[in-house]
Amino acid sequence: MINLQDKSYCPTLDEISSYVRNPVFMQFCTEIMNHYKCSEKIEFSACSLEPGWNVKFKKSGKTLCTIYPKEDYFTVMVVVGRKEKERVEELLPNCTPQIREVYDRTQEGNGQRWLMIDLEDQDEVYDGVFRLIQIRRDV
Repeated sequence: MINLQDKSYCPTLDEISSYVRNPVFMQFCTEIMNHYKCSEKIEFSACSLEPGWNVKFKKSGKTLCTIYPKEDYFTVMVVVGRKEKERVEELLPNCTPQIREVYDRTQEGNGQRWLMIDLEDQDEVYDGVFRLIQIRRDV
């Protein structure tokens, strides 16, 4: 088992997937890579919010999302900035209560909200995260 806090060893995507032990993780990553024609970038973060190894997906220099692996699930961070805010707020009534709650409780700072959404199933929350990422990509 890998140690996500060990800065001296950069895990592979497969190793992170083994750590998460949830097939939805690799399915999510594959779907992002195929849909947006991008690849993952595994980075170590020392931030106090979620320290350790994470997986970023970028397209044209913009981070689409960052994945923080956990045991049995993972957290996806999608940044909603000034450009995305109006479209995301139009989408929210059609999102799950979980996504609306995350949006509402996330403080806005410097015109951004860093939405941290837990995923463990391919369900309506999963679909909602992809809609948020699509808005991020489009603007």
